[in-house]
Amino acid sequence: MTALAPRTRPGRTVALSISGAVLAAIALAAIAPDLLATHDPLLTDVRSALQPPSSAHWFGTDQSGRDVYSRVVFGAGRSVGIGLLATGLALFVGVIAGSLSAVSPRGVDAAAMRVVDVLSAFPEFLVALLVVAVLGPGPTNIAVAVTIAAVPVYIRLARAQTRSLAATEHVEAARIIGVPALVVHLRHVLPGVLGAVSVLATIGIGTSILAAAGLSFLGLGPTEPTAEWGLMLSAGRNLLLQAPWVAVFPGLAITATVVSVSVIGRIVRARSEERGA
Repeated sequence: MTALAPRTRPGRTVALSISGAVLAAIALAAIAPDLLATHDPLLTDVRSALQPPSSAHWFGTDQSGRDVYSRVVFGAGRSVGIGLLATGLALFVGVIAGSLSAVSPRGVDAAAMRVVDVLSAFPEFLVALLVVAVLGPGPTNIAVAVTIAAVPVYIRLARAQTRSLAATEHVEAARIIGVPALVVHLRHVLPGVLGAVSVLATIGIGTSILAAAGLSFLGLGPTEPTAEWGLMLSAGRNLLLQAPWVAVFPGLAITATVVSVSVIGRIVRARSEERGA
Protein backbone atom coordinates (compact mmCIF):
# COMPACT_ATOMS: atom_id res chain seq x y z
CA MET A 1 0.00 0.00 0.00
CA THR A 2 2.81 2.42 0.80
CA ALA A 3 4.33 1.88 -2.66
CA LEU A 4 1.12 3.04 -4.30
CA ALA A 5 0.75 6.17 -2.20
CA PRO A 6 3.11 8.41 -4.22
CA ARG A 7 1.29 7.53 -7.43
CA THR A 8 -2.02 8.66 -6.02
CA ARG A 9 -0.77 12.06 -4.89
CA PRO A 10 -0.47 13.69 -8.36
CA GLY A 11 -4.02 12.61 -9.20
CA ARG A 12 -5.22 13.86 -5.85
CA THR A 13 -3.50 17.19 -6.43
CA VAL A 14 -5.10 17.61 -9.86
CA ALA A 15 -8.54 16.76 -8.50
CA LEU A 16 -8.05 19.17 -5.61
CA SER A 17 -6.93 21.96 -7.96
CA ILE A 18 -9.86 21.53 -10.34
CA SER A 19 -12.39 21.26 -7.52
CA GLY A 20 -10.89 24.28 -5.79
CA ALA A 21 -11.11 26.34 -8.98
CA VAL A 22 -14.76 25.37 -9.50
CA LEU A 23 -15.67 26.23 -5.92
CA ALA A 24 -13.77 29.52 -6.13
CA ALA A 25 -15.86 30.50 -9.15
CA ILE A 26 -19.06 29.41 -7.38
CA ALA A 27 -18.05 31.38 -4.29
CA LEU A 28 -17.40 34.50 -6.35
CA ALA A 29 -20.79 34.09 -8.03
CA ALA A 30 -22.46 33.71 -4.65
CA ILE A 31 -20.68 36.65 -3.03
CA ALA A 32 -20.52 39.12 -5.94
CA PRO A 33 -22.82 37.98 -8.76
CA ASP A 34 -22.83 41.42 -10.34
CA LEU A 35 -19.16 40.95 -11.26
CA LEU A 36 -19.92 37.87 -13.36
CA ALA A 37 -23.47 38.36 -14.63
CA THR A 38 -24.04 39.92 -18.03
CA HIS A 39 -27.76 40.70 -17.70
CA ASP A 40 -30.42 41.39 -15.11
CA PRO A 41 -31.56 37.88 -14.05
CA LEU A 42 -35.16 39.05 -13.65
CA LEU A 43 -35.41 41.05 -16.88
CA THR A 44 -37.92 39.44 -19.24
CA ASP A 45 -38.06 39.83 -23.01
CA VAL A 46 -40.68 37.70 -24.71
CA ARG A 47 -39.19 38.45 -28.13
CA SER A 48 -35.94 36.77 -27.03
CA ALA A 49 -37.55 33.71 -25.48
CA LEU A 50 -35.82 30.32 -25.87
CA GLN A 51 -32.84 31.59 -27.81
CA PRO A 52 -29.95 29.10 -27.97
CA PRO A 53 -26.54 29.90 -26.46
CA SER A 54 -24.80 32.71 -28.32
CA SER A 55 -22.38 35.58 -27.82
CA ALA A 56 -25.29 37.70 -26.57
CA HIS A 57 -26.62 35.05 -24.20
CA TRP A 58 -23.89 32.58 -23.24
CA PHE A 59 -26.30 29.97 -21.84
CA GLY A 60 -29.27 30.99 -23.99
CA THR A 61 -32.57 32.36 -22.71
CA ASP A 62 -35.52 30.76 -20.96
CA GLN A 63 -39.23 30.79 -21.81
CA SER A 64 -39.57 34.36 -20.52
CA GLY A 65 -36.54 35.63 -22.43
CA ARG A 66 -34.37 35.89 -19.30
CA ASP A 67 -30.65 35.29 -19.61
CA VAL A 68 -29.94 31.77 -18.29
CA TYR A 69 -26.26 32.46 -17.58
CA SER A 70 -27.04 35.44 -15.36
CA ARG A 71 -29.74 33.46 -13.57
CA VAL A 72 -27.28 30.63 -12.91
CA VAL A 73 -24.78 33.13 -11.51
CA PHE A 74 -27.33 34.79 -9.23
CA GLY A 75 -28.75 31.42 -8.25
CA ALA A 76 -25.44 30.35 -6.73
CA GLY A 77 -25.96 32.49 -3.64
CA ARG A 78 -29.34 31.01 -2.80
CA SER A 79 -28.61 27.40 -3.72
CA VAL A 80 -25.20 27.19 -2.05
CA GLY A 81 -26.28 29.43 0.81
CA ILE A 82 -29.11 27.11 1.84
CA GLY A 83 -26.74 24.13 1.77
CA LEU A 84 -24.08 25.91 3.83
CA LEU A 85 -26.62 27.18 6.35
CA ALA A 86 -28.16 23.73 6.78
CA THR A 87 -24.76 22.07 7.19
CA GLY A 88 -23.61 24.69 9.68
CA LEU A 89 -26.75 24.30 11.76
CA ALA A 90 -26.53 20.50 11.61
CA LEU A 91 -22.90 20.61 12.73
CA PHE A 92 -23.69 23.01 15.60
CA VAL A 93 -26.70 21.03 16.83
CA GLY A 94 -24.96 17.70 16.28
CA VAL A 95 -21.88 18.62 18.33
CA ILE A 96 -23.94 19.95 21.24
CA ALA A 97 -26.49 17.12 21.23
CA GLY A 98 -23.88 14.41 20.69
CA SER A 99 -21.60 15.72 23.44
CA LEU A 100 -24.47 16.06 25.91
CA SER A 101 -25.73 12.58 25.09
CA ALA A 102 -22.27 11.11 25.68
CA VAL A 103 -22.05 12.52 29.23
CA SER A 104 -25.72 12.07 30.14
CA PRO A 105 -27.11 9.27 32.34
CA ARG A 106 -27.57 5.97 30.53
CA GLY A 107 -31.36 6.32 30.25
CA VAL A 108 -31.18 9.78 28.70
CA ASP A 109 -28.45 8.68 26.31
CA ALA A 110 -30.43 5.62 25.25
CA ALA A 111 -33.60 7.67 24.64
CA ALA A 112 -31.69 10.24 22.58
CA MET A 113 -30.07 7.53 20.49
CA ARG A 114 -33.44 5.91 19.78
CA VAL A 115 -34.66 9.21 18.32
CA VAL A 116 -31.50 9.39 16.22
CA ASP A 117 -32.04 5.79 15.11
CA VAL A 118 -35.56 6.61 13.93
CA LEU A 119 -34.36 9.59 11.90
CA SER A 120 -31.44 7.58 10.49
CA ALA A 121 -33.77 4.79 9.35
CA PHE A 122 -35.10 6.97 6.53
CA PRO A 123 -33.23 8.58 3.62
CA GLU A 124 -32.23 12.17 4.36
CA PHE A 125 -34.23 13.56 1.45
CA LEU A 126 -37.40 11.80 2.62
CA VAL A 127 -36.97 13.22 6.13
CA ALA A 128 -36.45 16.70 4.69
CA LEU A 129 -39.53 16.27 2.49
CA LEU A 130 -41.66 15.27 5.48
CA VAL A 131 -40.42 18.23 7.52
CA VAL A 132 -41.23 20.67 4.70
CA ALA A 133 -44.66 19.09 4.39
CA VAL A 134 -45.25 19.94 8.06
CA LEU A 135 -43.60 23.39 8.13
CA GLY A 136 -44.67 24.51 4.68
CA PRO A 137 -42.64 25.61 1.65
CA GLY A 138 -40.05 28.37 1.62
CA PRO A 139 -36.26 28.84 1.69
CA THR A 140 -36.09 29.07 5.50
CA ASN A 141 -38.16 25.95 6.00
CA ILE A 142 -36.00 24.10 3.46
CA ALA A 143 -32.89 25.00 5.47
CA VAL A 144 -34.56 23.76 8.67
CA ALA A 145 -35.72 20.57 6.96
CA VAL A 146 -32.30 19.75 5.52
CA THR A 147 -30.74 20.47 8.93
CA ILE A 148 -33.07 18.03 10.69
CA ALA A 149 -32.42 15.40 8.03
CA ALA A 150 -28.64 15.76 8.26
CA VAL A 151 -28.15 16.17 12.01
CA PRO A 152 -28.35 12.47 13.10
CA VAL A 153 -25.00 11.57 11.54
CA TYR A 154 -23.32 14.51 13.30
CA ILE A 155 -24.87 13.54 16.63
CA ARG A 156 -23.59 9.98 16.29
CA LEU A 157 -20.07 11.05 15.41
CA ALA A 158 -19.92 13.75 18.11
CA ARG A 159 -21.13 11.26 20.71
CA ALA A 160 -18.60 8.61 19.69
CA GLN A 161 -15.73 11.11 19.60
CA THR A 162 -16.68 12.58 22.97
CA ARG A 163 -16.67 9.15 24.59
CA SER A 164 -13.42 8.19 22.92
CA LEU A 165 -11.58 11.38 23.85
CA ALA A 166 -12.99 11.41 27.37
CA ALA A 167 -11.25 8.08 28.01
CA THR A 168 -7.79 9.23 26.90
CA GLU A 169 -4.95 9.52 29.41
CA HIS A 170 -4.46 13.28 29.28
CA VAL A 171 -8.18 13.91 29.90
CA GLU A 172 -8.16 11.48 32.82
CA ALA A 173 -5.06 13.21 34.17
CA ALA A 174 -6.77 16.61 33.96
CA ARG A 175 -9.69 15.27 35.97
CA ILE A 176 -7.42 13.71 38.59
CA ILE A 177 -5.61 16.98 39.29
CA GLY A 178 -8.95 18.70 39.85
CA VAL A 179 -9.61 20.59 36.60
CA PRO A 180 -13.37 21.34 36.39
CA ALA A 181 -15.30 19.00 34.09
CA LEU A 182 -16.52 21.85 31.86
CA VAL A 183 -12.99 23.17 31.39
CA VAL A 184 -11.72 19.68 30.61
CA HIS A 185 -14.40 19.24 27.97
CA LEU A 186 -13.88 22.63 26.34
CA ARG A 187 -10.10 22.44 26.36
CA HIS A 188 -9.32 18.78 25.72
CA VAL A 189 -12.42 17.09 24.26
CA LEU A 190 -14.35 19.63 22.20
CA PRO A 191 -11.48 20.55 19.80
CA GLY A 192 -11.09 16.89 18.83
CA VAL A 193 -14.84 16.48 18.37
CA LEU A 194 -15.03 19.60 16.20
CA GLY A 195 -12.12 18.39 14.08
CA ALA A 196 -13.74 15.04 13.34
CA VAL A 197 -17.20 16.48 12.70
CA SER A 198 -15.81 19.28 10.50
CA VAL A 199 -14.19 16.72 8.21
CA LEU A 200 -17.56 15.00 7.83
CA ALA A 201 -19.24 18.36 7.21
CA THR A 202 -17.07 19.05 4.16
CA ILE A 203 -18.73 16.08 2.50
CA GLY A 204 -22.14 16.86 3.97
CA ILE A 205 -22.25 20.29 2.32
CA GLY A 206 -22.67 18.67 -1.09
CA THR A 207 -25.48 16.45 0.18
CA SER A 208 -27.26 19.44 1.71
CA ILE A 209 -26.98 21.48 -1.50
CA LEU A 210 -28.38 18.58 -3.48
CA ALA A 211 -31.25 18.06 -1.04
CA ALA A 212 -32.13 21.75 -1.05
CA ALA A 213 -32.10 21.84 -4.86
CA GLY A 214 -34.29 18.73 -4.94
CA LEU A 215 -36.88 20.34 -2.67
CA SER A 216 -36.84 23.48 -4.80
CA PHE A 217 -37.27 21.32 -7.90
CA LEU A 218 -40.47 19.97 -6.34
CA GLY A 219 -41.75 23.52 -5.87
CA LEU A 220 -41.20 23.64 -2.10
CA GLY A 221 -38.54 26.35 -2.07
CA PRO A 222 -38.27 29.82 -3.61
CA THR A 223 -40.94 30.82 -6.11
CA GLU A 224 -40.76 32.47 -9.50
CA PRO A 225 -39.11 34.67 -10.63
CA THR A 226 -36.36 33.92 -8.08
CA ALA A 227 -33.09 32.70 -9.59
CA GLU A 228 -32.40 29.38 -7.83
CA TRP A 229 -30.87 26.30 -9.43
CA GLY A 230 -33.47 23.75 -8.35
CA LEU A 231 -36.33 26.02 -9.38
CA MET A 232 -34.66 26.74 -12.74
CA LEU A 233 -34.19 23.03 -13.33
CA SER A 234 -37.85 22.43 -12.60
CA ALA A 235 -38.93 25.23 -14.95
CA GLY A 236 -36.88 23.77 -17.79
CA ARG A 237 -37.77 20.09 -17.41
CA ASN A 238 -40.62 20.33 -19.93
CA LEU A 239 -38.35 22.05 -22.47
CA LEU A 240 -35.61 19.41 -22.71
CA LEU A 241 -36.44 18.58 -26.34
CA GLN A 242 -37.22 22.13 -27.44
CA ALA A 243 -34.66 24.14 -25.46
CA PRO A 244 -32.45 21.82 -23.37
CA TRP A 245 -30.12 24.63 -22.26
CA VAL A 246 -32.81 26.00 -19.93
CA ALA A 247 -32.43 22.96 -17.67
CA VAL A 248 -28.96 21.69 -18.61
CA PHE A 249 -26.92 24.63 -17.31
CA PRO A 250 -28.57 24.85 -13.86
CA GLY A 251 -28.18 21.07 -13.65
CA LEU A 252 -24.50 21.32 -14.53
CA ALA A 253 -24.03 24.02 -11.89
CA ILE A 254 -25.55 21.74 -9.23
CA THR A 255 -23.49 18.77 -10.40
CA ALA A 256 -20.20 20.69 -10.57
CA THR A 257 -20.72 22.17 -7.10
CA VAL A 258 -21.71 18.91 -5.41
CA VAL A 259 -18.95 16.89 -7.10
CA SER A 260 -16.30 19.50 -6.27
CA VAL A 261 -17.36 19.70 -2.63
CA SER A 262 -17.41 15.90 -2.39
CA VAL A 263 -13.95 15.58 -3.94
CA ILE A 264 -12.44 18.09 -1.53
CA GLY A 265 -14.28 16.52 1.39
CA ARG A 266 -13.00 13.04 0.57
CA ILE A 267 -9.45 14.30 0.15
CA VAL A 268 -9.65 16.12 3.49
CA ARG A 269 -10.96 12.96 5.13
CA ALA A 270 -8.26 10.81 3.53
CA ARG A 271 -5.52 13.18 4.74
CA SER A 272 -7.07 13.23 8.21
CA GLU A 273 -7.06 9.43 8.31
CA GLU A 274 -3.44 9.36 7.09
CA ARG A 275 -2.40 11.70 9.89
CA GLY A 276 -4.24 9.58 12.42
CA ALA A 277 -2.78 6.31 11.13
